[in-house]
Amino acid sequence: MLGEAVAFARQGLTVLIYDKRSVNYSLFHRSYAQLADDALGAVATLRKEPGVDPGKVGIWGLSEGGWVAPLAASKSKDIAFVVVVGANALQPLRQQTWAVAAGLRKAGVGGSLVEHAEPKLYRVIADGDMFPEPYYEPEPVLAAVRQPVLAIWGVHDLLTPPRETPPIFRAALEKGGNRRYTFRFFEKADHAAHVTPDGGVTRLPELAPGYAELVGGWVAKATSGRAPVAEVSGPAPVQAEDSVGTPPPAWWESAFAQTAVLALFLAGFAGYPAVAVVRRIRGRGAARPTQAKETTAAQATQAKETTAARATQAKETAAAWATSAKETAAVRGTPTAETAAARATSARGTAAARVVSGGGLVAALGGFAYLFYLMSTGGKLAAPGPMLLGRPLVWLALQAVAVATVVATLPAARTWRRERATGERVRLGLLVAAGVAFVPWAFYWGLLLP
Repeated sequence: MLGEAVAFARQGLTVLIYDKRSVNYSLFHRSYAQLADDALGAVATLRKEPGVDPGKVGIWGLSEGGWVAPLAASKSKDIAFVVVVGANALQPLRQQTWAVAAGLRKAGVGGSLVEHAEPKLYRVIADGDMFPEPYYEPEPVLAAVRQPVLAIWGVHDLLTPPRETPPIFRAALEKGGNRRYTFRFFEKADHAAHVTPDGGVTRLPELAPGYAELVGGWVAKATSGRAPVAEVSGPAPVQAEDSVGTPPPAWWESAFAQTAVLALFLAGFAGYPAVAVVRRIRGRGAARPTQAKETTAAQATQAKETTAARATQAKETAAAWATSAKETAAVRGTPTAETAAARATSARGTAAARVVSGGGLVAALGGFAYLFYLMSTGGKLAAPGPMLLGRPLVWLALQAVAVATVVATLPAARTWRRERATGERVRLGLLVAAGVAFVPWAFYWGLLLP
């Protein structure tokens, strides 16, 4: 902000800049009405400064200030004009969803990650009250602004849809009867109207050529009753993709529903190995107290067992020779084959259950972790990692794990149906329930979509 303030001062303007509040302002909570009141307090302070004409004090807002400055102007006639840079006429949630998606697309990402997972995550976050003012409507506020408006956009704005916003901005102003607006687009400029050498990703310290001069000249006209009328100029802005609507989620995709599904996943997927660990610990603990008793009992009966064994040895030998080879093969062969088949089936069922357990946890928790990582590095700084065919390798790996989880759920379900032990049946039933719920959940989040 200091660079802009100095540049405006060189154009003959008196500029007051102030720190944005830190109380009641965070990633999860803020109030545009409260921020507008802060701006009005700054306006009141500047109007009292010596050498300042109180009737010619206006307000300038960048980015989020593009929502706040018009709101302040709609509340007070003490504001003589409005200047906004990188302003947005869309709802904040829709704007942020577009910005992160635009950054991912610019990084080469396509497919379900951008089209499904990213916008749905923002809707869930907003539903969970973790996104401030998600459905704030700027259009009615713009329609209530009566002061002259200067709106500036860089043609390479990656944080505000530069092609969509200006027509909405203009329509809202004209709906309120205000045609004293000037729209200006600056080439090779980013969201803040600074020079950018790479299409909006990097912001240089220099302001776009002519930006400061435009503000100085326009303010002089606006405060002398000569504000331009419906003036639009500059090159066409660059916007590869339109924004998409972000309505509140239905009950089944709400933050509560998603939390409930994750709780089921934790119980089913994580509960399966947890029970195995508990059983193993209990088995070891039970074996230790009985070890001495078992040893004593074994010594006391050793002599008796030895005597009995010798007495019956001759009889057993005779009976063994009396049995034919054919009968022995029939008796021994059938149980051995059945036992081997049962063991193989059990092994396959156990392996499938382990895949469902591990894969479900990795896909669910890993998927959300990766999405939150993309949010934190979103917008023009998107860093999805190594790519393959327009998909991040991390996302492809998560999709492969999701497919393996779905495929393994069927044999795990068969094992559950054959299981007779009550405890193990409950354990497998919870795992299979989580696996079945995982299928629509993975489709919803794009893990099973291209």
